[in-house]
Amino acid sequence: MLKNIRKNKKKKNESSIIGRLRGWFYHGRFIGFDIQSIIMTVLTALTIITTVIMGLLLYNRFKMAIKQTAVTNTENMVENTVEKLDADLLNVRQITNAVNYNIIQEYDISSRDFNRQFSLLYEINADKIQSMALYDDKGNLLTAEPVTVQKDAVEPSEQDWYQDAEADIENIHFSIPHIQNLFVDGTYRYYWVVSLSRSVDINDGEQPGSGVLLVDMKYSVIEDTLARINDASNGIYYYLCSRDGQMIYHPRGTDMDRGYFKEEYREAATYEDGTYELTVNGRTSNVIVNSVAYTGWKVVGVVPESVQIASINRFRYYIITTVIILMMMLLGVNRIISKKISRPILKLNESVKAYEAGGPTDIYIGGSSEIRHLGYSVQKSYEQIEALMQEIIREQTERRKSEMDALQSQINPHFLYNTLESITWMVEAKKNLDAVFMISELAKLLRISLSKGRTVIRISDEIQHSRSYMNIQKVRYKERFQIEFDIDEEINEYCTVKLIVQPILENAIYYGVGNMDEDDGGKITIRGEKKGDDIYISIEDNGMGMNEDIVENILKDNNKVPKHGSGVGLINVHSRIQLMFGNEYGLEVYSEPDEGTRIVIHIPAIPYTEENREQLETQNYGKGRATDEEK
Repeated sequence: MLKNIRKNKKKKNESSIIGRLRGWFYHGRFIGFDIQSIIMTVLTALTIITTVIMGLLLYNRFKMAIKQTAVTNTENMVENTVEKLDADLLNVRQITNAVNYNIIQEYDISSRDFNRQFSLLYEINADKIQSMALYDDKGNLLTAEPVTVQKDAVEPSEQDWYQDAEADIENIHFSIPHIQNLFVDGTYRYYWVVSLSRSVDINDGEQPGSGVLLVDMKYSVIEDTLARINDASNGIYYYLCSRDGQMIYHPRGTDMDRGYFKEEYREAATYEDGTYELTVNGRTSNVIVNSVAYTGWKVVGVVPESVQIASINRFRYYIITTVIILMMMLLGVNRIISKKISRPILKLNESVKAYEAGGPTDIYIGGSSEIRHLGYSVQKSYEQIEALMQEIIREQTERRKSEMDALQSQINPHFLYNTLESITWMVEAKKNLDAVFMISELAKLLRISLSKGRTVIRISDEIQHSRSYMNIQKVRYKERFQIEFDIDEEINEYCTVKLIVQPILENAIYYGVGNMDEDDGGKITIRGEKKGDDIYISIEDNGMGMNEDIVENILKDNNKVPKHGSGVGLINVHSRIQLMFGNEYGLEVYSEPDEGTRIVIHIPAIPYTEENREQLETQNYGKGRATDEEK
């Protein structure tokens, strides 16, 4: 209830602050203040509110994290301790089993081998084992290590460990830590041990019998493990007890024995494994309980609330200091920002007032770019947008027209009819191999012409298209001219606009070598190479050439370019290249009458990838890169 009242009061205070600021804005409380004062006031209020709220949220968040971290670390420590104790107890169990199965069951107890093996096993494990002894079913000592004398007043058969082994012959039994009082020690020292006992079958010559094996584990094995974690616990402590609450180890065990200390959370021994929050005598602690295997013992970790509060208080001072420093820094930044924003606005306002008063039209242009362009940038932006829209529409229209021309130029019906007639003639003349060759080349040509509707393809595909086209034409023209390809393999995996070489080859045949006799030595040479960041593909023939007037106008006036074959002239190819790559690229024409013609295709060297192809076809290539560079 109290928490709800505090929350409501907090919300009420926050809402009253926000409402007061809103009232100042809406009711004209800020009228009469300059813009710098308004900005500074608003930023200061927002800074204080934000930093305080952030500090409270951060404090609550870390308060919960500190509590959870303390509990989690204790859980891990308890779990690791249990694993260590499990391993130690398992080791002693294995020693007990080794004595039973490898020595008692294998050797006659009266033999030297028995005594030798019994003594050897003890010596190997003397760091963990205080003593080992074997009793018959009457409680008489048969053998022990180290060799010692049993006290006269001791009756082993009346000891709990002996009776437990006799009552349950299938299991190994653990005692709680106690002083070993069976044997006479020449040093008159008393040793704390944990006794493991079990019923065994004894091989005594021809008279087999039963008895009890006693293995005393050194208490220091357990004590060292728990003392180590308590030495570095920082207020958190751990103890070990039996399932009925008998204390096996406690860091303040001596004080407990003298009555100076009482463990308030001893009842945790009866709990199931887990984490609990217990309150005793007004003090709350987190208690972690975990069981040790084989014994039923409980390792208990106690995290007092005082330990958590100490850590939280240290962090609270850190949060308060950080919030104050951050607030001072932000207030300084707010002052700089408010002055930076308001000064150009105030100057602009003064110049506008001067103009309204009949002064000169010397409007202040300064400050940020937004203020500097406040007066005239909107109209200028509209004009620029309109111009850009018209340019985009024009480019899209030209591009669609160019693409349509390209689609129409993919298959020249006249060329296709002539090729099919040639194939038919070859079949009728039983020139099957020639017919197969023609069909194969035509298929390659058509496949690349279609290219799944793509406008941009690899240069290698464009060259293959040209090879197929020229192979067909050489057959049709009965080898009246030669064709030579000299293409640098380096350019094969670069981008090009589709079908830009074939129209030039077509013109070279129709206006160059196509009308020459075989004896005239007609020849067309296609070369391709990369120079710097550009690629150049040249088509050169030794035909009749063109005069200077035609060369100068062939790329300027489409009406002066004769069209045959596919119907696509040089101006079309030139326009398509420039639309795709820019006006700095396109065709270059060199020709002399009776000397021949050389046409050079100039395109940028752009590696062929699906991403580059899509960007080129959507006219977006380079925009992302330019944006990154601007950033």
